[in-house]
Amino acid sequence: MKVVILSFTQAGTRLGERIGSQFRNEGITCQNYAPAGYAFADILPFPDNPKELIREGWGETSFLFIGAVGIAVRYIAPYVKDKFTDSAVVVMDEKAGYVIPLLSGHLGGAVELSNQLAVWTGAVPVQTTATDVQGKFAVDVFARKYHLLFKDRKKAKEISAAVLEGEKIACLIEDQDIIIEGKIPKELIICRSREVWEPYPYKVKLESFREKRTEKAEEPGKMKNPDAEKEGFLLLRTRNIAAGIGCRKGISEEVLEQGLKEVLKEYGLEMEQLCGLASIDLKKEEAGLMQLSEKYKIPFVTYNADELMKIRSVSDSSDFVKKVTGVDNVCERAVRTYVPDGKLICPKCRKEKMTVALVEEPVRIRF
Repeated sequence: MKVVILSFTQAGTRLGERIGSQFRNEGITCQNYAPAGYAFADILPFPDNPKELIREGWGETSFLFIGAVGIAVRYIAPYVKDKFTDSAVVVMDEKAGYVIPLLSGHLGGAVELSNQLAVWTGAVPVQTTATDVQGKFAVDVFARKYHLLFKDRKKAKEISAAVLEGEKIACLIEDQDIIIEGKIPKELIICRSREVWEPYPYKVKLESFREKRTEKAEEPGKMKNPDAEKEGFLLLRTRNIAAGIGCRKGISEEVLEQGLKEVLKEYGLEMEQLCGLASIDLKKEEAGLMQLSEKYKIPFVTYNADELMKIRSVSDSSDFVKKVTGVDNVCERAVRTYVPDGKLICPKCRKEKMTVALVEEPVRIRF
């Protein structure tokens, strides 16, 4: 998370300074801005056009306004599109009496942010979203908390509306490696078999990856799903696949992306389901890998040869690769080091100028 705090009075700036320090103590990147007369130390003065701060960070930065709601509305108005892409926007008064998640409460995290600010400052969080007010299960909150992907916005709204009308939502989880813990919301029925799940009018399916496809591969976004056309159905996909990559020096981001997509497609996976990229430390400044990581916002980590050799066995060894890098198989060793308790679903696979291995990270959902 990255947070920008904008304050407009002396009292508001002092409050913002305390909150900013708390964010930074939590390891969260935070920058404070205030009018030039109140700027000091870590608090920067507003640029000539303060709205540029909003434009530059929109969709990737959370914004906390300490001041009037009207000021926040005027600042963000030109950039508001929809809750799937908007930034989280929170407003707090300068005495920390109330904190309001103004925009992108669920998917953007404004509700979560406002609740955290309430804990730090003693402010009263003002919630206006129907599911929050009624304390009911919200599929978009569920998806965000557990890094689940969904593409059908209309059906997500249908599910939320059904919950508010008192409907039960059946959640099919056929993958036994997905662990469910804690007190399950009363609106949600966890089903481990399709026979139990099918009769419910409103349902979701939690899916990780499919077994390697033997038929002609389709584009992930166009893959046929027998449930997709059902009314009241929403597919949620986990973001728990790590990719290990070995590659030639100077490989382009385009070639890396193409090769990785080809491998993912064979397993019915999408780039958005990747939770990490791993390789050997010789590749830590490989431009193509760094660009790919940045493009898709996927963490990129590397390990030295000694660390990689702790993996006891691999599916394929190369004397040439070992002579160059110090290890016989970069991709498998890297990804299994990154997710030591994961399941190897794709052993070393050769593509143009690169090798790829995939590991499925365990999924644990605790309500």
